[in-house]
Amino acid sequence: MADHNELGKQGEKEAARLLRSKGHRIIEYNWALFGYEIDIISEYEEFIVFTEVKTRSGLQWGNPEEAIGRGRMKRLIDAADIYLKGKKIDMPARFDVVAIVWDGKKFDLEHFEDAFMAFL
Repeated sequence: MADHNELGKQGEKEAARLLRSKGHRIIEYNWALFGYEIDIISEYEEFIVFTEVKTRSGLQWGNPEEAIGRGRMKRLIDAADIYLKGKKIDMPARFDVVAIVWDGKKFDLEHFEDAFMAFL
């Protein structure tokens, strides 16, 4: 993997594959509007799930999920609100995180379901 953008794109593909294997129906990839962006939007059971994907090429800067701070959570919540209102979707929302580490040979994925609540 040459650069971090390509690594991130590949990580998102791996995350989508993982979500599909767990029964998610992917609705959108890299949805963006008004400067907001959501990596993966899916339906799972009664939920619409907004998933943030963080991919790293090692653990030298910590676990990928640690890079999602309060500010990023707030932006994801705001983006989800815009998405739900714009599409007129009336389903309970859930926020997941897929943390991915590339060790040079394979991806190690960890899926955090219901990673944070929309109370910020």
